[in-house]
Amino acid sequence: MSGQGPRLRVRLLGTGPSQGVPGLHDGWGACDPSHPRNRRLRTSALIESPAGTRLLVDAGPDVREQLLAAGTAEIHGLFITHAHADHIAGLDDMRAVNRATGRALPLFADAPTLAELRRRFDYCFLPPTRGFYRPAFEVHELAPGDALTLPGLTGRVFAQDHRVMRSLGLRIGGFAYSTDVAAFPPESEPFLAGLDTWVVGCFQPGPHPVHADLATVLAWRDRYRPRRMVLTHMGNQLDEARLRASLPEGVEPGFDGMELEAAG
Repeated sequence: MSGQGPRLRVRLLGTGPSQGVPGLHDGWGACDPSHPRNRRLRTSALIESPAGTRLLVDAGPDVREQLLAAGTAEIHGLFITHAHADHIAGLDDMRAVNRATGRALPLFADAPTLAELRRRFDYCFLPPTRGFYRPAFEVHELAPGDALTLPGLTGRVFAQDHRVMRSLGLRIGGFAYSTDVAAFPPESEPFLAGLDTWVVGCFQPGPHPVHADLATVLAWRDRYRPRRMVLTHMGNQLDEARLRASLPEGVEPGFDGMELEAAG
């Protein structure tokens, strides 16, 4: 699968936890501050189809800086995995995307997430203004198993257990993206079979109440056997060099700005 067919391009815009690395209150933790890959913005990704369609996954508080680093505001859709602040606090910056594309931005999320967005960012869901002085969205409500469809890009979303709420994962061809997950319900397991590349959240070395730890992620690797697994949403107890040296073949830490290709 890995060498055939059209290829998705994926850029990891951020690979850090809700507080980033270094954190304001806990600093670098076990991470070496001299290693540039240990500096992590909040978790987000940009997926580009072979047709050039770009899907932004989450819009956290670092999204402006992340899109500047990626060199684009030409985004054709926004997928929100869940409504925690580190995934939605940059929603207002989507007005710059509106200006770049000249249209409302298709926004994909489940019903609980959309309800929270409307509560916290009510002004973003008013009719568009001339010049997009506030963001404008074209809302698409999704449930697990539904298709996420844009011109030139089609995927399906699946349920993830984040303990305090449900989050959504995304599969496009042989690629899957799973952040902020502690377990998968049985109905989501078919989405994890036969993967070429899987970007998956791994918060810390030991157990955590709402995030997968390293042992859990490696057990998923043994169960679902993706060709390549890339870790994201990593906290300050996961040092890049030490983690990379300890991981089995086919598993690696992601880093901000990392670019991947995956079977689409």
